[in-house]
Amino acid sequence: MLVIAGLVRRFGPVTALAGIDLEVKAGEVFVLLGGSGSGKTTLLRCIAGFEQPDSGTVQLNGTNLLTLPAYRRPLNTMFQSYALFPHMSVADNIGFGLRHLDRASRRQRVQEMLDLVRLPAIGARRPDQLSGGQRQRVALARALARRPALLLLDEPLSALDRALREGTRAELLALQRQLGTTFVLVTHDQDEALGMATRIGVMREGRLVQVGPPDEVYERPANTFVASFLGAANVLEGRVVSSGEQGTVVDICGHMIRSTISTALSPGTSLKLAVRPEQITLGTAANTLAGRLIDIAYRGDSYILTAETTCGVAIRLAATPVAGRGLSRGSQVTLGWSPDATILLRA
Repeated sequence: MLVIAGLVRRFGPVTALAGIDLEVKAGEVFVLLGGSGSGKTTLLRCIAGFEQPDSGTVQLNGTNLLTLPAYRRPLNTMFQSYALFPHMSVADNIGFGLRHLDRASRRQRVQEMLDLVRLPAIGARRPDQLSGGQRQRVALARALARRPALLLLDEPLSALDRALREGTRAELLALQRQLGTTFVLVTHDQDEALGMATRIGVMREGRLVQVGPPDEVYERPANTFVASFLGAANVLEGRVVSSGEQGTVVDICGHMIRSTISTALSPGTSLKLAVRPEQITLGTAANTLAGRLIDIAYRGDSYILTAETTCGVAIRLAATPVAGRGLSRGSQVTLGWSPDATILLRA
């Protein structure tokens, strides 16, 4: 549905987008994930028409968007600040982009949108009379009122507190499934990306460094940056002992660490691997390292433990309240995980 090819955007000496190639399918929730300055919002603004790229193409259903001004593009944008007009009622805010409709049709569409976001009786209120969650839903209703083929969302949940954010996330996904609208959503929140996306595009320094379904990007990160940025990861360095169809064995300071991932790397090749904290248990397993606890953090439903291994590397793991109770700093522990939890990373 959305095809972006070779998109470049520069601001003086700074290259915000360094040749983006991307395809988004109809009905997807595609999430652009990255830190500040990674280029994700600039990419969204180029699609919307608020920024003009230096080169490249953006097509929506075969139409070259770069030939159209922002207001004529068959898409809409929901801004991080919501951008509601403070002097207008909720109904007038939602109906602002519907001036092409007659009064009766516009009133009907506005009420449909209010019903859709479960705020049927607040049309006469002003934005300053609403809670943060209500303003977020009004902004969404306004963005959907024109029935766009594509909806762009810039950090749509960042202004909400944690409890409200989780509930609103579920509502947003339910609305998307009900309407079938294609979403391209920008966020720096990893939980938001993993919980909402059909696919994730991880951005760094104006480039897409990995694109794929959430489970693929999380469980098989392309490199050290993705492994560390998307969730916590323990990154270890070692040398390849052997590799074949059955997997790879890596020497980590004398410990043979196994992975089910096969590579064509020759013995002696330096390699980085990662293990997620939730994949590590206390006790022996196919892969085992010894360590000494240097930090314990109680989180209610778990303990977050940090152990310094005999290699001198700090490793984090999540332990159940039962497993973590009774442990103290200085305790000697054994860390274990399975070969399929060992992620091999490209340089």
